[in-house]
Amino acid sequence: MRSLEEDGPISAAARRGRLAVLAVFFLHGAIFSSWVPLIPTVQQRLGLSAGTLGLALLGTGIGSLAAMPPIGRLIGRYGSRRVFAATGLGYSAVLLLPVIAPSLPSLFLALVVFGACAGASDVAMNAQGAVVEARFRRPLMSSFHGVWSLGSLGGAAAGGTLAAIGLAPFLRALFPAILVAAGMALAARAMLPPGTDARSAGPAFIRPPRQLIWLGVIAFCALMAEGSIGDWSAIYLKHDLGAGPGLAAAGYAVFTLTMTIGRLTGDWVTAHLGPVPITRLGGALLAGGLGTALLVSHMAAALIGFALIGLALANVLPVAYSAAGRTPGLPEGTAIAAVSTTGYLGYLVGPPAIGVTADHLTLRGGLGIAAALGVLIALLAPAVRSANAASAATDIHAAAIPEPA
Repeated sequence: MRSLEEDGPISAAARRGRLAVLAVFFLHGAIFSSWVPLIPTVQQRLGLSAGTLGLALLGTGIGSLAAMPPIGRLIGRYGSRRVFAATGLGYSAVLLLPVIAPSLPSLFLALVVFGACAGASDVAMNAQGAVVEARFRRPLMSSFHGVWSLGSLGGAAAGGTLAAIGLAPFLRALFPAILVAAGMALAARAMLPPGTDARSAGPAFIRPPRQLIWLGVIAFCALMAEGSIGDWSAIYLKHDLGAGPGLAAAGYAVFTLTMTIGRLTGDWVTAHLGPVPITRLGGALLAGGLGTALLVSHMAAALIGFALIGLALANVLPVAYSAAGRTPGLPEGTAIAAVSTTGYLGYLVGPPAIGVTADHLTLRGGLGIAAALGVLIALLAPAVRSANAASAATDIHAAAIPEPA
């Protein structure tokens, strides 16, 4: 049997599709981080307390969770390119809504819409990424997610610059919305056409295959750990280790830095090690890195631990998405929507779960939950292989099929 690399050269359409997916991941991250610098302004304008603002911000998560399951069915019917063209442009446009919301209820509704567009476009671009990856016949998903991180950094820097020069909040939202919408419209035109992943929509509810359930659990663990580190790392460094404000923020900074580096190099690593070892290694590094940060009461050890956690989580989610997109018998959008929904649920429940546990035990005990999740990820790593191996023969056959016009 020939190797996958011998099935012929990569088509020009697939190469354009890869560039398009890289562009939309970057722009998606930029829109998300363009909103973050506007949050304090919205809070001040509406006179919201921290608790009230927190309740309003839940709208983003509610909208994302509500949008992800049905969007997979739409992708199955119309294809990820068409769905992204609609939801990606919508994600750019609705950036203005929370900025102009006149009251707390309208802010909540605006954030529900914002979150729904974010979640829907996230599923669509990951589904398109899975299709492009299959055409290249080698790992690409980690680099897509790494470019999202770069877009997030770029959007945050641009938002901070616009704020520093004294631009009005509405214009700070309007300018990135217009620029990103234009970029997304151009990139969507270069995506692989609907015929590559549009099939029948299928039933509204299906019983997911076992490997897809385990992939969802892996995504849940990875995003629960990521959300917990994001919300609690600075508090742990400040209150448990006595760090000042600068060093307290350094924990999340090194975590983000090593995660971005890990994702930008993750395709090469996954291609050489394989999806199961890279997932198992990620789980082990999560448990070991967080264990180091919690058990060794020293700032240097904690920072090293958070750096290891960033490397640990860098490729677990992209590999899970890639495997989900290759689940036999399911459209890419449907499978990725299922894994995304389960994973995002972990991202939402993780930080509150850590807080409740910390109230009854200690913050170290609460964060220990995230370390235990690393062990679970390592144990479930074979689920990545089962989804990929089951579709290997299908991929060899599909590689010989010409690209749709």
